[in-house]
Amino acid sequence: MSASKRTAEIVREYLPLDDAPIHGVTFDGKLVWFARDNELVAFDPETEKVVRRLPVPAADAGTAFDGEHIYQLAQGEILVIQPADGRVVRKLPAPAKGHASGMAWADGHLWIGQYDGSKIHKVDAKTGAIVKTLTSDRFVTGVSCVEGALWHGASGDGKPCELRRLASDGTVEESLTVPVKTIAGVEGTGDGDFWCAGEKGKLRLVRRKSQD
Repeated sequence: MSASKRTAEIVREYLPLDDAPIHGVTFDGKLVWFARDNELVAFDPETEKVVRRLPVPAADAGTAFDGEHIYQLAQGEILVIQPADGRVVRKLPAPAKGHASGMAWADGHLWIGQYDGSKIHKVDAKTGAIVKTLTSDRFVTGVSCVEGALWHGASGDGKPCELRRLASDGTVEESLTVPVKTIAGVEGTGDGDFWCAGEKGKLRLVRRKSQD
């Protein structure tokens, strides 16, 4: 069965701070959290204001939230962070020797992208052990789990930017073409929208179009 192909629309676009690159994005139901090179930032889309900035050295890739803690890729490690004060409560080894991109949490596991390796690793969130690996035919940027479905951003390989929903074996079941230059971090909201980091410090709310 061929993948469903649709187009996404840009609902809102924000510049929370400046044009420094955003690496990872997650959403706690109210605040959008994103990583920059040495910090984790909480942005309230309702007020369009940054409400918290936590120092996190080398926060250079994906960000995830498990309902209590934030997981942050930082070079060769996964940091488990208390969002109230930025305290690191645990550390795990990152897969691919730190050559990782997006990250999402679901059911006790982390799904971690490997950008130009075009892979997504399923990792035990307690031990850091890789339990499964999926292979993509595109570069993998942000990763998100939405109602049991795994999504990833595809960008940076000379093709149009996409959000892709994968089957359990990595087959693409649905693709959304996103009319932007870059997709970095990705996080689904659970109601059909996605928060996506973009070029030059941009943060976008992206939605499936009802009809193409």
